[in-house]
Amino acid sequence: MENLISLVNKIQRACTALGDHGENSALPTLWDSLPAIAVVGGQSSGKSSVLESVVGKDFLPRGSGIVTRRPLVLQLHKIDEGSREYAEFLHLPRKRFTDFVAVRKEIQDETDRETGRTKQISTVPIHLSIYSPNVVNLTLIDLPGLTKVAVEGQPDSIVKDIEDMVRSYIEKPNCIILAISPANQDLATSDAIKISREVDPSGDRTIGVLTKIDLMDKGTDAVDILEGRAYRLKFPWIGVVNRSQQDINKNVDMIAARRRERDYFNSTPEYKHLAHRMGSEHLAKMLSKHLETVIKSKIPGIQSLINKTIAELEAELTRLGKPVAADAGGKLYSIMEICRSFDQIFKDHLDGVYVLHFRSLLGIYLLQNYLHAAFIFGFKLTLVICPIFYRRPGGDKIYNVFDNQLPAALKRLQFDKQLSMENIRKLITEADGYQPHLIAPEQGYRRLIESSLITIRGPAEAAVDAVHSLLKDLVHKAISETLDLKQYPGLRVEVGAAAVDSLERMRDESKRATLQLVDMECGYLTVDFFRKLPQDVDKGGNPTHSIFDRYNDSYLRRIGTTILSYVNMVCATLRHSIPKSIVYCQVREAKRSLLDHFFTDLGKMETKRLSSLLNEDPAIMERRSALAKRLELYRSAQAEIDAVAWSK
Repeated sequence: MENLISLVNKIQRACTALGDHGENSALPTLWDSLPAIAVVGGQSSGKSSVLESVVGKDFLPRGSGIVTRRPLVLQLHKIDEGSREYAEFLHLPRKRFTDFVAVRKEIQDETDRETGRTKQISTVPIHLSIYSPNVVNLTLIDLPGLTKVAVEGQPDSIVKDIEDMVRSYIEKPNCIILAISPANQDLATSDAIKISREVDPSGDRTIGVLTKIDLMDKGTDAVDILEGRAYRLKFPWIGVVNRSQQDINKNVDMIAARRRERDYFNSTPEYKHLAHRMGSEHLAKMLSKHLETVIKSKIPGIQSLINKTIAELEAELTRLGKPVAADAGGKLYSIMEICRSFDQIFKDHLDGVYVLHFRSLLGIYLLQNYLHAAFIFGFKLTLVICPIFYRRPGGDKIYNVFDNQLPAALKRLQFDKQLSMENIRKLITEADGYQPHLIAPEQGYRRLIESSLITIRGPAEAAVDAVHSLLKDLVHKAISETLDLKQYPGLRVEVGAAAVDSLERMRDESKRATLQLVDMECGYLTVDFFRKLPQDVDKGGNPTHSIFDRYNDSYLRRIGTTILSYVNMVCATLRHSIPKSIVYCQVREAKRSLLDHFFTDLGKMETKRLSSLLNEDPAIMERRSALAKRLELYRSAQAEIDAVAWSK
């Protein structure tokens, strides 16, 4: 059990060292989830004397007004009998204090270092560890005393500032409130009871301590309070008798003071029946035992929180990216790695690759840690695992251009206008010139076919442009999904511009190659198609017929039908060859060499230029640093909890 208090002590020290003081911030806080005992009381309530009685040493600053101006995390460690007592501060890790007068001075000096030599307060805690054979394992947080009036040198807001600080500690559900109230004042006016009642109305987290019982007016006693009749709490009230100011001035030994406290309760008739649960020694033992119990009950939840937060912090750090390298080689390597990451995401979109969703990675991490916690602490866990995969789309849209848009565009070509009776007659007559054709109007055929096929250039160009537009969209998607590019706006712009430039070069080459396919069909006709056609003589025609008979509607209509069949055959061929050309010149090249020109230019860049590409928003740099520190804290806490768990 003692290991549990020691565990929380270590985590608290790590929290302070790494900047987690529990105040409101944009970072997750571990401090707020740790069980702790906060000591609350008004000025002159005897709060400091209670703490010194528990420790058995004079070590706290004394004086008028607000003496405690920063939270003091007091960690008590019991050591072997006969060992020498000493104290250590977290901010002075290599220095041991055996003189407790020096401890008092260091508390004052460290307070001044944070707040200046004013009477301001600070939420940054001081960590003090005391090792002694005369203490129990216990951790207490001494908070500034509640006050009602600002004194000279203090801001008017000091009353509210102190109350807000105290409230920020005691309103947390894992905080045990040690409410110090003087017996020689009306309990209804107790600052500690008033504020603890506001945050813990049921009294489940509040332990009442009554001081100055020996200073009550003659004829009065505190029995009603100590027995819970005046104000009931879940835990019994504990009365203590502290040293008087005269005792303090005379440096009365703490051991003697404890002995005198025991004698007072044993010898006073009103309190004799309560003596077994009165006094600072009983208070320390009860607090130690209760704190251990609370810590044990909260550890599984704390470990769950730690594991979840580690996963969240790692995820955000991944999103923010790695810090920038200092040397030119490191910068060049970082840029190349980011570009490769972008290029791979671009390829995944083209190929329609399925990837594991980011949230699933987080879920797997949490699952591992929940199972670990279940194994260590023995609680049951029921899980339903549903891996989530998603596909990076893109390639399917390119196929849609080939399978739907291009065929539809080819079908929309109005060959009937090119092959109208008037146009056929006009072109054939013009092609014959002064010498009419003898058997078949070959030149007329060629002109009609070329004028029809040339219209296919439009759909071919449109297919090239459509694929180019889709590839540009995929570049923008890949840029938005490349987390590291979000980190460096300058590099993001350069990579995007370089990728689009490459796509435009590929589009131009693809357009040239694709239009060449159409031009090839125009430039050389498939002769076998026409050789297989029946001739006029075979159909019973008479070659001696008048030239004007050859231009009749029936003859021209048959020419139009023949040409339309040929054009449709060419369309069917180009429908398959155009996508091949586009894929070869654009899609395949984009996968193979999208950033090749950029890489060539990158190798020629000077260090200053490389640095400008990796310029980062200072807010992101600050956030990354803060997240890294907080992640270090949570990993340290995780390791400490695991060490305690396995030692069991």
